[in-house]
Amino acid sequence: MSPFSRLFPTLAVFSLLTALAGCDAKPPAAPAIGHAYAGPATLSLHQEIDSKSPTVATAHHGDRLEIVAQRRRWYRVRTAAGAEGWTSDRELLDSAQMRRLKALAAETNGLPSQGVATTFSALNVHTEPSRQSPSFVQMKEHEKVDVIAHRLSLRGAALEKRELVPPRPKVEKKSKENDKKSKIPAPPAPPAPPPPADWKELSKQGEPPPDETETPHGPVDDWTLIRAGNGQSGWVLTSSLYMAIPDEVAQYAEGHRITSYFSIGKVRDGDIQKDIWLWTTSEGLGEDHDFDGYRVFTWSVRRHRYETAFIQRRERGFFPVLAKPGEFSVCLEQPDGSRVRKMFRLLDTSVRAAGATGCMKTAEEEVAAQSLIDTPATAERQSSGKSLAARLKAKVRSLFGK
Repeated sequence: MSPFSRLFPTLAVFSLLTALAGCDAKPPAAPAIGHAYAGPATLSLHQEIDSKSPTVATAHHGDRLEIVAQRRRWYRVRTAAGAEGWTSDRELLDSAQMRRLKALAAETNGLPSQGVATTFSALNVHTEPSRQSPSFVQMKEHEKVDVIAHRLSLRGAALEKRELVPPRPKVEKKSKENDKKSKIPAPPAPPAPPPPADWKELSKQGEPPPDETETPHGPVDDWTLIRAGNGQSGWVLTSSLYMAIPDEVAQYAEGHRITSYFSIGKVRDGDIQKDIWLWTTSEGLGEDHDFDGYRVFTWSVRRHRYETAFIQRRERGFFPVLAKPGEFSVCLEQPDGSRVRKMFRLLDTSVRAAGATGCMKTAEEEVAAQSLIDTPATAERQSSGKSLAARLKAKVRSLFGK
């Protein structure tokens, strides 16, 4: 037998093993073109660009995902475990959104609750006060949460532009004219002419009058900022919540919507003890303020029922309402547009005025609920000084001596 004949079986086995190894080798992973974070509590990644396509992998809220491909509003993403699948851009958050969401939870952590609310049914909690924003957690039916703030949002308004995939750098084309540089230097520029004497008056031309600036109009959604028991904070539609004040008091709402409530004292009637309640109400949804009236209910030992101890209507009030046993204060807008915090004390079962001071915000500034949305400018102001929670706590101490 020739040497070639003896070598042939060895070469055949080697070729077969090489072919089998090639079959098992996986193609190299596609390079990442960007990154994002999973928005919903559970994110399903689909095999194809179709929400009805089979699910090939799942991710959870806050998981970092690599973006490997984009087809219009769909992205192919890769999990930390290497699984890849398609998802809609509505289900993804960019880095700025994740920072805002974390900042929102940190800010609301120290803010006073405006009352406990519960849900009629399962309810989605959104990252922003918008129906188009991702829902990162779902509240269960009858789950209780703290109400923190209130805000109106234009329905259908476009969300802030996100950057899931960084834009490609522009390649500047060299012009032939730039290559032919003149050897003669350009003459020096003449000095700039002085401004006209009435330049201040000229600069005001074309500006809209202070009271005639155009404001957004159209149908709005009413949103509430809530804080769950685990510390997570987010936005829910106000119409899906109801305040968990006892029915024996809520029955006196007279068709108005209860926006906040507090226990500010106790009354003993025999062997039972009843709360003295403060609440704020609004005529309905879609108001540009947080409440239009406030009322104190005390328990009548003689009649064994709740009766009104103090009531004020036709106001424009703003959160936060500050309350503790025996005292409370409300922030109200005055006819001239300024805001004043009126303080009251509870003497037995009677309510007495206890002075007034300025509110933290004026009518020209956005309300406290809106300042909770973290923007780069807001973040810069907060990083350079005390946080909103710290400032609010200091205000509470100055008002009530806490």
